[in-house]
Amino acid sequence: MANTGRLSLLTDNLAWMQKTDILVGLGVIVVVSMLVIPLPTVLLDFFMAISIMIGLLTLLVVMFVQRSFDFSVFPSLLLVSTVFRLALNVSSTRLILLQGSTFDGKIIRAFGDFVVGGNYVVGFLIFIILTAVQFIVITKGATRTAEVAARFTLDAMPGKQMSIDSDLSNGIITEDEAKKRRTEIRREADFYGAMDGASKFVQGDVKVGIIITIINVVGGFILGMAVRGETFDVALKTYTLLTIGDGLVSQIPSLLITTATGIIVTRAVSDENLGTDLANQLGSQPRALFITAGALGASILIPGFPKISLLMIAVGLGALGYIMQQNKDDQFEKTKIEEKEAAMREHKPESVLPLIQVDPMEVEIGYNLIPLVDPEQGGTLLERITNIRRRSAIDMGLIVPPIRIRDNMELEPSCYSILIKGVELGSGSLQVGKLMAMDPGDVHEKIEGLEFTEPVFGLKAIWIDADARDVAERKGYTVVDCPTIIATHLTEIIKRHADEILGRQEVQQLIDSIKNDYPAVVGELITEKKMSIGEIQKVLQNLLRERISIRNIVTILETLSTYVNYTKDPGMLTEYVRIALARQICKDYLDENNTLSVITIDPEIENVIRSSIHEDPVEGRVLGLDPDTHQTIIESLLDAYKRTKNAGYIPVYLVSPHIRSVTFALLEREVPDAVVLSYNEITGQVKVNVITSALIPSGA
Repeated sequence: MANTGRLSLLTDNLAWMQKTDILVGLGVIVVVSMLVIPLPTVLLDFFMAISIMIGLLTLLVVMFVQRSFDFSVFPSLLLVSTVFRLALNVSSTRLILLQGSTFDGKIIRAFGDFVVGGNYVVGFLIFIILTAVQFIVITKGATRTAEVAARFTLDAMPGKQMSIDSDLSNGIITEDEAKKRRTEIRREADFYGAMDGASKFVQGDVKVGIIITIINVVGGFILGMAVRGETFDVALKTYTLLTIGDGLVSQIPSLLITTATGIIVTRAVSDENLGTDLANQLGSQPRALFITAGALGASILIPGFPKISLLMIAVGLGALGYIMQQNKDDQFEKTKIEEKEAAMREHKPESVLPLIQVDPMEVEIGYNLIPLVDPEQGGTLLERITNIRRRSAIDMGLIVPPIRIRDNMELEPSCYSILIKGVELGSGSLQVGKLMAMDPGDVHEKIEGLEFTEPVFGLKAIWIDADARDVAERKGYTVVDCPTIIATHLTEIIKRHADEILGRQEVQQLIDSIKNDYPAVVGELITEKKMSIGEIQKVLQNLLRERISIRNIVTILETLSTYVNYTKDPGMLTEYVRIALARQICKDYLDENNTLSVITIDPEIENVIRSSIHEDPVEGRVLGLDPDTHQTIIESLLDAYKRTKNAGYIPVYLVSPHIRSVTFALLEREVPDAVVLSYNEITGQVKVNVITSALIPSGA
């Protein structure tokens, strides 16, 4: 029982020790308290041993880390260790001045008697040399290096961020990898920024050490002779040796920390630690080892040189160079054999599979437009494409696949082309360095420039110089730059062809994104195999074809789960989903008075359309009209469209639910962005204002 109790007590103590945040907090309080509270010599020796241990441990950790910012706590450790050494200096000074020759600090007396041989002159000179090396060489160099590293790291951050955005937009890296890289960049900048400030602590530590040493010598000498009545020789030897011992005890850990500071700020990014890098890089040139060994061997002939030592070093370097040269030769022979074997193998046919792969979306540019893509030349197109993908997800719920940007030498130098699955769906010509000015309709004073037709909406526009922007905007023109033109064109193509972009993989990603939060919805529809991914895809494509956002995927899947037991027809299921999304659909066409202005259709036209609907086993509900009737109905619908447009309203057709989908199919080719709603999609709070009706001409 007693053993069990002791084991339990030990376990509890270890668990308490694992709370490093509490231990660190207590340690900092103790360090600060040491500046005021006198310490017994036993504790002083203990803390000085800890100081030496911290210096050695820090130096070794710095040598073993692969990247500087992997040891991100180093700036804080540098500050705490500096304060700790200063506190020890204050405590040791207090005891030396109070106790004088009776001071029994073991470590300080060891450094004063053994290390410097009891000779205060030698000790003083060694102290001065150590301080000079630390302050003039190591500390000054580390401080300057930290300052330069911080500046260059901060200056390089925008370029690194844009490079990550470029790789993400081109699909080279994933979103998670991009987040990881951004985190590393931020950590690196924070580290070097902190090191730039923390290195100043090292300078101050050295200066304060010198001041404390002078105070100890002068103060001890005065106290020894004036207070204690010691002779000049006794006072000088006693306090000088103790002070030098104290100075060395503080300066050696400080020298270790300072050396670690210099190493960590001068480390280049590597996948190996310092020792491995030194071995690989210094030993990569056996010829350098041979020449060095020869030079040392030749120096034996110089009179007075230590022949045995030089000979041993020369032989060692020569042997090391020989071993490394053999390894290099063996590796070279191995490579030649592998190349020969590869050449002797039967030639395999070239794989053509990569050649037939088609990217979901591409933007091809001529070589004059490359500056728009290159971040180093101020190009912002990559960043804009990233925003387009994000905006598409928010506005339409569409996961746009990575958009490839390629330079195509077959294009005209100033042209671009937008492709979906290898098919060009949009193109244009730009003038890099110029701006496009468009008349929104209220421009009364024209501006000089090259007139052209902008590629997105086919409107008249003017190319103007960049310095004429302010003038054009004052005259009422809308001015945009070249990256904005491409980005707008790309956005419009994504909206118009969203249904083509949405593949099975994207549908699977949408379902996976809600699987954890809505397992019942996904389980009922997918797990129970009520609908396949392909069938859900058809419904979502139908919605996107009419520019209805599928972001509310939960409601869509719940509606499909409800009605899939009654019908498998994607068209009918789409209509049920539209009714569930009625509030979302209507809101885009309401005015400030919550009124929906619509175009109605003559009941006679509705009857003709309804009677012409046929059920196709593959296509679903299709419309079968004879050419004349088809043309008559189209002309009537278009006439109502024009009258509504001229009246300043957005043309919205309102029809019965049975003919809504086929009416849209009828208008899709004739009217851009046709909007066709059914009566079931109008919520109770919406007011309906009939602008006009589509009527069959009296002579028809």
